[in-house]
Order: sequence, then structure tokens, then C-alpha cells
Amino acid sequence: MPQGSVVVLAAGRGTRMRSALPKVVHRACGRTLLGWVLEGARSLNPERVVLVLGSDAEAVQAALEADGELRHFSGALGQGTGPTLEVVIQEPQLGTGHALQIAAPALTGTSGAVTVLYGDMPLLRPESLQALVAGRPAGGASMSVARVADPSGYGRVLRSESGAVQAVVEHRDASPDQLAIDEINVGLYSLPAELVDDHLARLSSDNAPGELYLTDLVGTLVADGVALEAVELEDLGEAQGVNTLAQLSSARAELQERLLLQHMAAGVRIEDPATTYIDHDVEIGADTVVLPCTVLRAGVRIGTGCEVGPFTHLRTGSVLEDGAAVGNFTELKQARLGKGTKAKHLSYLGNVEVGADANIGAGTIVANYDGKHKHATTIADRAFIGSGSILIAPCAVGEGALVGAGAVVKRNSKVPAGEAWVGVPARALVRRADADSDAS
Repeated sequence: MPQGSVVVLAAGRGTRMRSALPKVVHRACGRTLLGWVLEGARSLNPERVVLVLGSDAEAVQAALEADGELRHFSGALGQGTGPTLEVVIQEPQLGTGHALQIAAPALTGTSGAVTVLYGDMPLLRPESLQALVAGRPAGGASMSVARVADPSGYGRVLRSESGAVQAVVEHRDASPDQLAIDEINVGLYSLPAELVDDHLARLSSDNAPGELYLTDLVGTLVADGVALEAVELEDLGEAQGVNTLAQLSSARAELQERLLLQHMAAGVRIEDPATTYIDHDVEIGADTVVLPCTVLRAGVRIGTGCEVGPFTHLRTGSVLEDGAAVGNFTELKQARLGKGTKAKHLSYLGNVEVGADANIGAGTIVANYDGKHKHATTIADRAFIGSGSILIAPCAVGEGALVGAGAVVKRNSKVPAGEAWVGVPARALVRRADADSDAS
């Protein structure tokens, strides 16, 4: 049964990104940073997710909707089933503790745990989040910690002589002795819902930047005798926040490695992972071969026994049915290739439906855009499209038809089944014997 709530803090302006985009909508492997975090939040099976945004809330929500992330949630903002999703606005932004104060009214009626995550930490694995929640004592709280060689910039965990967690001190407020501590606060918490309001009300802004620190909850919980468990994060890399474009690149590389390993474990042969780029939400069947310098964008679907690459770009909406093959410098966009169909060289196929066992010759272009609108093309089973052909959408090529090399099939043309069309503009090929018969 769903239980508890998750609060995702995502109101930060991200000024170090040097970008007009809100930080949390920057992308890694075809998905926003926030999208990755929301997936982790859902892994906890919560009743609700409260998303704390800032002045860029509309842009963030638009990005989530465009990516289809909202289909995983219910409620006024959600578009499907799952936990309810509610957005609250933190403006002005007076610290992480203030952000949770803003979220607190949306948590009314929550039982169990309130788990706090950050919208710029895309590398957290569901298993780590589940361990954090599972480590929370009954009626108590848990927090993620780690030991690192260089703790610079992190809050330090202060412990008693018996080893119990006493408090967290931020780096900027720490004394020289505290700065020498190598145990850091990762910043993730699982808190008892019934105690959140009381402890938030006791936060103080008596610190260097004059903000309300969420980390100060640790001290108030301990002072009240609330059981607090420190759950060590085994891989500190998961706690990497993204504050700069360099950190975004690093996070993307880690996510990419995970995705490639998942596909290879499922029977996909990726010849050169170092030059292969596969977004999230890509499905690939077993025994498919992905050759070097291939890019597969989110939403691509590839069947079994296919061959993709080298130097191939499959954009969103591309589908290869079993046994299809696309090769050198071929790009697909909103295109479906049927079973056994081949497009091996130097082609652009946009908004096209191709049947089974068709051949798309080298240099074929489906010209789908008229400057204002995209138009669809259909190419039926066993059609043969000769090298250097241009098909101007909308148009259709019938079953078993042939379009000769270099032909230009005009807009609104329909090449009948079994016919051969050649020339510029393409016309039905009239054989000499047929022409002589017509003349007699």
C-alpha cells in the first residue's frame, strides 16, 4: 500500500549553470534532472509527492508535461495514476528549512515518513532511497551520511563519544576541528510526519547567510530524544548534485554507463559503448547489434535481431521492427521500419511508415517538411526505393513498387502497387514493347 510522502526541493535558481533554463530542467540522457529524481521518489511508493519550485515553476511544469513525466502521477497536476503530485512555490528562497516549511501545509494528513530529496541529484538509485526509509526507526528519523577523503563544502556530522549523531554543522559555519571531520551529511532525510511541523517551527536563521537550514532539524530531533539513524550511502557518487555544466556532463556520463549496462545485460550487443549514446526510455530487443557512433533518443523502440549503425541517429518516435537494419549516416524521425526492411546508407526518413522487407537505397530523402507543417509518407511491403531518390510528402509507394534511382516523387503522388516510377518528376515507366503496342 502507498505510504508516506516525498518532498522534492527544486526551487534553486542554479546561477552557476550560467543558463536561462531552470537548473532542474537541464537534461541528462534525454531526461530532465528533476525527471530522474521523480522516478526515485516514485520508487518509495508514496501517497503523495510535493514539489517545491521557485519563480521558474511554469517552465519546470511545462518541461515535465512535455516529457510525459506527469503521466506517472495523479491529482490536479498529474495526468495518470500513481501518487498525487502537488507543486508549492518558495519565493523568496530562504534556505532548505524554509523550503520544507513551505511544503508542510501540503503534507497535512500524512502518516509514516516524510522523505526529503533534492531536484538536482539525478544519480540516486532507488535502492539507496529505499535503504534510507527502511533504516528509519519506528517513530524516529533517518539521514544519509558518507565518509569521504575530501569533505570540503559538505556539512559535517557531529557525533557524541558513544557514536550517536548529535548535529550537523554546515561547512561555512564549522570550526577548524569540525572541518577535520570526514563524515558528511548527504542531505537526505526520512522524518516522522507527526513531528515535522513542530521541529520546523524551531528552526533559526542564526547562521552566516541568515537562512533556515534543514540540517538544524538533526539537532532539535536529538534534543527531544527522537531516535535518529545515520544510514551510510555506499556510493558517494550517487549524492552528486548538479550545480554547473561540468557537473551535468559528469552526471550524464554516469547515467549513460548505467543505461548501456542495462541494455547489454538484456542481450543487446553494443560494439563500442564509448561511442554509443542511448537515452532513457529506449527499448531494444535481444540479439540486436548497435554499432559505433550511434545515437538513440528517448522513446525509440527497436525489435529483436536488428542492426543499428554505425553513425546512425534515431530520433524520438522511431521504431524498428524485428530484423530491420539502419546504417551509415542514416537518420530517422517519427519513422517506422517494418520487419526485415533495410535503410543502410546516407538517408533521412521523417514521418514515414515503411512496410516489411522494403529496401531504402543510399541517399534516399523523405522530404517531410514544407516550411510550415510535417507530412506523412507510406512505403508498402517489399517496395524498392532506388538510390538518390526524393519522396516529397505526403505521398505513397505501393506494395512491391519500384522508385528508380534519382527519381523525385512529387507531393500527393501515389505509386501503385507493382509499378516502376522513374525520372524528375517521377512517372510510370513505360516499356518499349508497351509503347509500340499503343502506337500501332
